[in-house]
Amino acid sequence: MVEHECNGPVDWLSWAFSRICMWGPALIVGIIFYEVVMRYVFSAPTLWVNEMSLWVGGAIYLTSGLYSMQQRSHIRIFVLYDMMPSFMQKLFNLLSVICLMIFAFSVVWGGFGEAAAKFARWETFGTAFDPPIPATNKSLVLITLLFVTLQAISNLVRDWPAGAWLRKGFDILATITIVALAIRATPRVLDPANSVPYWWKVGILAVLGVSCLIVIYGLWRDFNRTPTPFVDNHDPAAEIDLPDEVLSGNPPATGRT
Repeated sequence: MVEHECNGPVDWLSWAFSRICMWGPALIVGIIFYEVVMRYVFSAPTLWVNEMSLWVGGAIYLTSGLYSMQQRSHIRIFVLYDMMPSFMQKLFNLLSVICLMIFAFSVVWGGFGEAAAKFARWETFGTAFDPPIPATNKSLVLITLLFVTLQAISNLVRDWPAGAWLRKGFDILATITIVALAIRATPRVLDPANSVPYWWKVGILAVLGVSCLIVIYGLWRDFNRTPTPFVDNHDPAAEIDLPDEVLSGNPPATGRT
C-alpha cells in the first residue's frame, strides 16, 4: 500500500503515533509466545501476559481508526455518493464531518467526568497483575475521538480542495488547540492529590511534550506547501487478473461443443 502524504500538524501527529502503535501487534505476539513457552515448557505460567495483551490490544483497537482516517481508508458507502455531482459530494463530505463533530462533542461531554475520575484514582483492572486499564483506556477513548475529528476536518480542508487561507487557518487553530490541551492537562497530571504513579506522570508529560513538538514541526514544515487533493481511483476489478468477459458474467466459450 502506498501511504497518503502527510501534510500539516494533525497529519504528522497521527502518522507519528500510528507508527508507534504499529509495533503493538508484534509486542502481543511476542509476549503470548513467551507465555506459551513458560507455561508448557517450564510449567511456570505468568500472571501478566493475558492482561497485558488486553491492555495493548485495546489501545491498538482505539488508535487504529486515527491512522485509517489519515489514510482515507475508513469504510465509506458510495451508493448515493458516486451518483451525485461534484457539489453534492462536497456537501456530503461536509455533512459527514459535522455529524462526526456532534458525535465527538457528545461523547467527550458525557464521558469526561468518568474518565477524569478513573484517571485521578488510577483505577486498575482488579486482577493479579492489576494493570491500570480503566484509568488509561477510558481516557484514550476520548483523546482518540478528539483527534479523529481533527483529522477528519484536516482531510476536508485539504481534499475539497479549500483555499490556502482556510487550510492555514485550520492548521494554526489545530496547533494552538493541541498545545493548549497539553498545557491544560499538565497540572492535572502533576496534581499530588491523584494516585498516578511517578513514572507514569513522567511518561505522560513526555508524550504531551513530544506531541506539542510534532504539531509545531508539522505547522512550520507544511505551512506554505499546497497539498495534493486526495482522489480515490481505487478499482477493485482492476486487481483481479481476469478477462472482462468473466468479470461481466459472460465467460468465453471453453471449446466444448
